[in-house]
Amino acid sequence: MRQIRLGLPLGAAPRISRRRALVGVAAASALAALGWAGRSAVSGDRPLALVYRGPAACSGCAEAVAALLRSSPAGFRTEYCGPHEQRQISSDAFAEAAVYAQPGGGDVRPAWRKLRDYAELIRGFVGDGGHYLGFCLGAYLAAADTGFGLIRGEVDQYISTDGASVDSTDDTVIPVRWRGRVRHMYFQDGPTFKLRPGVPGTVLATYDTGAAAAVVTTFGAGRVGLVGPHPEADRSWYADAGLTNPDGIRFDLGHDLIKRTMDGDGQAISKS
Repeated sequence: MRQIRLGLPLGAAPRISRRRALVGVAAASALAALGWAGRSAVSGDRPLALVYRGPAACSGCAEAVAALLRSSPAGFRTEYCGPHEQRQISSDAFAEAAVYAQPGGGDVRPAWRKLRDYAELIRGFVGDGGHYLGFCLGAYLAAADTGFGLIRGEVDQYISTDGASVDSTDDTVIPVRWRGRVRHMYFQDGPTFKLRPGVPGTVLATYDTGAAAAVVTTFGAGRVGLVGPHPEADRSWYADAGLTNPDGIRFDLGHDLIKRTMDGDGQAISKS
């Protein structure tokens, strides 16, 4: 079982393990069903999602995110981008894309060193009306400190917050409240989020402490969807870690994150 270290903004460096990804079947759906007008991102009725794959992500994480995007109601077609992929992270690639997804992976600081040269391209893509999806490490990388600066607020480590029910960096399953309903999700040292008062955004899910576990916010003309737990985790992740999910292996929460990011309502977050 491959293990990779996940570095955190607070200086911790726990271990992270990741699995082979589910090979999903793309679901066909028109863009109009999501209520958003994509960029020049359409092949037939399917928008293009770029998924980072490379040294700043762990084995299997990019594939799991791509499978989630393909199986979502929008039926994204996905292409991997990165230093060793046919698609590079470039303005030409972003000109065709509706969304850029940053999966989970290794240490924040080493990952940032590998990605910082692309920061302005990614910020420009989102600011001009694109969409960013960040999963675990990808959500940490949305922060201003050692990150792309796509969220106006704080990104912190959940297990270090007061009252957190989990204090270990081991892979586990935790309860969250997703849009008012208790659900269970695969988790390994993911972040929390706190948007500044008045910043447009929606909290989709909270941890048991009340801290945000998934948020959608805006950056320029674009939208940003971030999640601490792993809605993309497939059956092999649970099996390899010896875990079970009492809700079963379901992907509806990930699909909801994607949909809300693509057509989010942009309500203002009040000061807590």
